[in-house]
Amino acid sequence: MTKRFYVDACIWLNLFKKEGDPTKGVPYWEIARDFIKYVKVFKGSIFVSSAVLKELTFKLRDKFSLAKEFFDRNKYIKLIKNASEDYDFARKLESNLKYELSFFDCIHISIAKRLNLNLVTRDKGLLKIAKKYVTVNKPEELIN
Repeated sequence: MTKRFYVDACIWLNLFKKEGDPTKGVPYWEIARDFIKYVKVFKGSIFVSSAVLKELTFKLRDKFSLAKEFFDRNKYIKLIKNASEDYDFARKLESNLKYELSFFDCIHISIAKRLNLNLVTRDKGLLKIAKKYVTVNKPEELIN
């Protein structure tokens, strides 16, 4: 199993916003935390793109600085820039999919494909479509 992961913004949001209902099983934020610990313990790498950072900035607002500090503090988390080829592939993919996915989701697929990373997401639409292009999993599938 690959130990290099591209983690979608929804997983980070689960973690930093402590999302999930404990009455329905293990809360999503705990699964996200356990996955991130798993990667650290097994000396893997997590890649966070500028596209993910942009999404987190918008959705976390005043809590974004905590997320950025977390990324900076943990050396197994690599901040990467989107490449022009990522944008090109994402636009083509978005058009071919008849806009079934957001441009950001297409960027996530593109980056995971270019860098040969396992895409980690909880987004059902992204899970369904991304598997045609890259290896994609929910975090719980990787730690169980």
